[in-house]
Formats: sequence, C-alpha cells, structure tokens
Amino acid sequence: MELRHLRYFVAVAEEGSVTVAAEKRLHTAQPSLSRQLRDLELEVGAPLLVRTSRGVTLTPAGQAFLDHARLALAQASEAVAAARRVARPAKASFSVGFLTGQEVEWLPHVTQILRDQLKEIDFRVSSDFSPAVAEAVQRGEIDLGFSRVEPQPDMTYKVIASEPIVAILPADHPLAALSEIDPAALGDFPFIGYTDTPHVLRGIVERYLRERGVIVSTSHFLDSFATGISLVASTGGLTLLPAYVEKLLPRSVVSRPLAGPSPVIEIAAGYRADNPSPVLRSFLGNIDWLIAARSAITEG
Repeated sequence: MELRHLRYFVAVAEEGSVTVAAEKRLHTAQPSLSRQLRDLELEVGAPLLVRTSRGVTLTPAGQAFLDHARLALAQASEAVAAARRVARPAKASFSVGFLTGQEVEWLPHVTQILRDQLKEIDFRVSSDFSPAVAEAVQRGEIDLGFSRVEPQPDMTYKVIASEPIVAILPADHPLAALSEIDPAALGDFPFIGYTDTPHVLRGIVERYLRERGVIVSTSHFLDSFATGISLVASTGGLTLLPAYVEKLLPRSVVSRPLAGPSPVIEIAAGYRADNPSPVLRSFLGNIDWLIAARSAITEG
C-alpha cells in the first residue's frame, strides 16, 4: 500500500464520484484510478466503495478506513514539513515583550532599529503585565522587555522615558469640567485603587497622595489599564494612570492633568547582560536613537 492509494481513496470518498475525483482532484484517467482503487481493496481485504450509477458511497469498512487514511496523509505531510524545517538553516530568534499598551508607542521604533535584520531573524512580540514581562526576561524566555523597573535579579535596565500620571474619570464626572484637577479633590470621590500587579504604579500614587495628605476612598481595584478604564466607565469612579492610556480611552472616559508637580512613572528597556544575542547587542547600540526618536515625536 502506498500513499498515493490513500490519496486517491480520500479524493474519491470526498467527491462521491470516481469521474469527478479523476478529472478535478487527481488529474488522472478514470480507468487508471478505478484500477488503483481495486488494488487498494485487494490490499485491505475488504470492499471500501459501493459503485452505483450516481457515483460511489462508502461501505462501513470504507468509512472506518477513511478516518485513518486522512490521518496517515496528514502525518506524512507533517513529516515532510518537519524534515524541510530541519534541512533549512535555523534563523536567529529575537523576542520582545511589552507592558500591555506600550507596544503602540515603542514597537515601531524597535522595528526601525532592526529593519536590516528582520528578514534574517525570527522576530516575536508579546505583551503582558509589567512583572510578567520582567520575569520572562529574567528566565531567558524573551530577550528584551519594555516594562517598569521591576526588582528582578540579573536584570539590567535602561530608562527610556518618563511620563506623567494623569487622572482618568468619566466624561460626565463633576471634575471633568476642570482643565486640571487639584489632588486634594481626589479624596471627595470614589477612587479605583490598585492590586499587587501594578505595584510600581501603586507605590508612586500612594506616595504622591501621602505627601499631599490626601486620603482616598477606594471602591474597586485595577490590575491593568484596561481594567481601570472599564471600572471608570462602569462605576463612575476615578483613578490615576500613566498618560499613555489617553489615546486608548473611549468617548465616555476622559483624562485630566493634576495641578502642580505631577507624579511620573518610568518605562525601561530590560535585558540580561549575559544574553549573547547579537541582535540584542545591535539594539542596545542604538538605544539612544530610540530615546531621541520617541522624544522628538512626543515634543512635536
């Protein structure tokens, strides 16, 4: 029994006609195909097809054989693909992880730096919470992470930007009528706080409020900017988030700057110094260009 016998049988079974399978699927002569099918039935030792004036139908044995024939063809195809993958020279891989939402800001700059290498590498992009991005870099699962400065061992960080933290609130909130919000007013309304996940943001906001003597009434807790925006829209509460979320807000939610010196939060490129990746070295050699290019867009 050969693979072509299985391929012929599957084609006839799916078309329900020897003639149609021969002409449209297999591009072979009908008498030759009929002979191949008879040889297959002799090899199996059971009739697989019932031939009628309207075409062919499967016998119970043929129905059972069809499932296994399809599986065998699929496995043969995968075996060929696997052999070809091994025969091809492996591409160098380079993986970048982003704090969710930051890929909008930074991925275009990353691909610009690596534009001459992208065709030669297996380039992978992912997004996650900041601690998870840093942990993936630390474990060697990704080569470069754009996250907060997380306390992970064996990690090196290059701060690439600082952005203000702004108030996020419903468009119909009483404070939305103001051009900027006095931080003291935050204590007068339900506040959406933070879980342990965005712990860097939580620490900055808590210190900012404490230094100004503001006590907020926490009604809900967010673990990501998406959760925070959803909670603002659904509960009517307000929160403080990095300014990069402003372009992601729905119409029902707005942002307002805080009066006085605003708290800021850093975004950093994190990597392991012992990572031997030449792509990483190339990126790090151009990281000052990355910072300058993003600053030019922001200032412009």
